[in-house]
Amino acid sequence: MAVLPIMIYPEPVLRVECRPVEAFDAKLRRLVDDMIETMHAAPGVGLAASQVGVEQRVCVVDLSVGEDPKALHVLVNPVIREPRGSAADVEGCLSLPDITDKVTRPFEIEVEAQDVEGNRFVLQAEDWLARAICHEVDHLNGVLFVDHLRGLRRERARRQLRRLERQEALA
Repeated sequence: MAVLPIMIYPEPVLRVECRPVEAFDAKLRRLVDDMIETMHAAPGVGLAASQVGVEQRVCVVDLSVGEDPKALHVLVNPVIREPRGSAADVEGCLSLPDITDKVTRPFEIEVEAQDVEGNRFVLQAEDWLARAICHEVDHLNGVLFVDHLRGLRRERARRQLRRLERQEALA
């Protein structure tokens, strides 16, 4: 396993709609293992393949940040169904360092996905797990959490994104 570099905005891959996984093979298992190690090393509670430069519909979520193996969720080709309720809370993102803001997301979701072997499953999630899954699935669709902001919060986020663009241009 390896810790992969995390793509930082304005990397173009962060705005790509990722393609579905078709090959459930050793390469996919290696990617998932590397993503888990990268997420835990960051540390973070979620990571999408696009955040490590891979344009495939794969994400990992672990609210325990590696403390509880049962808390780890690997989602291949995830599709969110039946969002219910809503809750607003502060989010951040490994690809948007030092940017946080309050985002409204569904409180409960049902997500259909596949595991690394290609087996289909349905996961019911609520509260922080639902939020984290929605955040990561957004990444797979080329959407960043700041895209959900409105008004003054959106303007502040745009200024922060421009700052990241300038920093990247100087690097």
